[in-house]
Amino acid sequence: MRRVTDERATTVMVVDDHPMWREGVARDLAEGGFAVVATAADGREALVRAAATRPRVVVLDLHIPPPDGVAVTARLVAEDPTVRVLVLSASGEQVDVLEAVKAGATGYLVKSASREELLSAVARVAGGETVFTAGLAGLVLGEYRRLSTAPAGPGGSEAPRLTDRETEVLRLVATGLSYRQIAERLVLSHRTVQNHVQNTLRKLQLHNRVQLVRYAIEQGLDDGPA
Repeated sequence: MRRVTDERATTVMVVDDHPMWREGVARDLAEGGFAVVATAADGREALVRAAATRPRVVVLDLHIPPPDGVAVTARLVAEDPTVRVLVLSASGEQVDVLEAVKAGATGYLVKSASREELLSAVARVAGGETVFTAGLAGLVLGEYRRLSTAPAGPGGSEAPRLTDRETEVLRLVATGLSYRQIAERLVLSHRTVQNHVQNTLRKLQLHNRVQLVRYAIEQGLDDGPA
């Protein structure tokens, strides 16, 4: 399994309010070569322990005692932009996936994922990739595409615009391909593919901060096919 090289590359915190599940995930990660530096059962505990241990990756359930996983994700990313949040949730609902990504999560797996999928996802997220359970990335791609054609938001500010290449890369991300596989298919460097995805995430997060994403959803711009 590929690892990134900085000193925080393998440090992980697991957040889940179900003790058996939390302990099982932590054990799988430790056996897979990651350093589990903390676990937490609720949002408040997660924020305190993340500040103390500064994990590289936080594996987090969305539906935890308050603050919930979306709020925790937003706080973690605001306080440490280098942290990577991988949501591990029983829910594959569109609203949960989109809210998690808008809050700053860089990965989303459903709990039916295998141990191997989890270990791979943590390694890839630590390395800067975005990772989704098959099918869920299509929801995010659809949101990006809708926003790229959305009309001006409040105050006349424009919705984010995606380039053709960003859309092409994200369409392949939605199929579950890794960055390296996408790079080979498009004859690009791994770094170029990563930059395209990160640029698109940045566009969405920027406009989320000024509430343009919420505006687009409230105006019904997320209705219909992607």
